[in-house]
Amino acid sequence: MSEDTKDLFKDYVPEVIDFDEEVDGNDEHKVREEHLNTKEALLKKIKEKNSNKRSFRLPIRTENEKS
Repeated sequence: MSEDTKDLFKDYVPEVIDFDEEVDGNDEHKVREEHLNTKEALLKKIKEKNSNKRSFRLPIRTENEKS
């Protein structure tokens, strides 16, 4: 930094600002967090349910395949 910019910010003190729903917006962040938690819980259930199962793939059939 040059000397000019150091002088500009020598007395600067950052201010801590608290989030206020009435001023800063609605509670969309809470809804998003709720959706993410629900998604995570559902994925965990699916993984637990399918953890002991094996899946086998059949060969892919094509229309031009000769029987």
